[in-house]
Amino acid sequence: MTPRKTPMRKCMGCMQMFPKKELVRVVRTKTGEGEDDYEVSLDLTGKKAGRGAYICKNLSCLQMARKAKRISRALECAIPDTVYDTMEQEMSQSE
Repeated sequence: MTPRKTPMRKCMGCMQMFPKKELVRVVRTKTGEGEDDYEVSLDLTGKKAGRGAYICKNLSCLQMARKAKRISRALECAIPDTVYDTMEQEMSQSE
């Protein structure tokens, strides 16, 4: 029997490949009727519906991705600073 293939994803902060279960997913979900009504949040379970991007579980990778605007490019929407601040708080609480 052949071993199962583990899905690999790229961290938007350090740009390295990791197994999917080791990363945290940032998800963009549609909230309203308009075209630009999006909500961006952390998906700690990995099961939310929507477009996603992955980052490592440390704050330095989130800060690097924020500085280079990699998450907003991957999710194809602008992310306000308040959302980044709440993501930093959630990541510090989950550690």
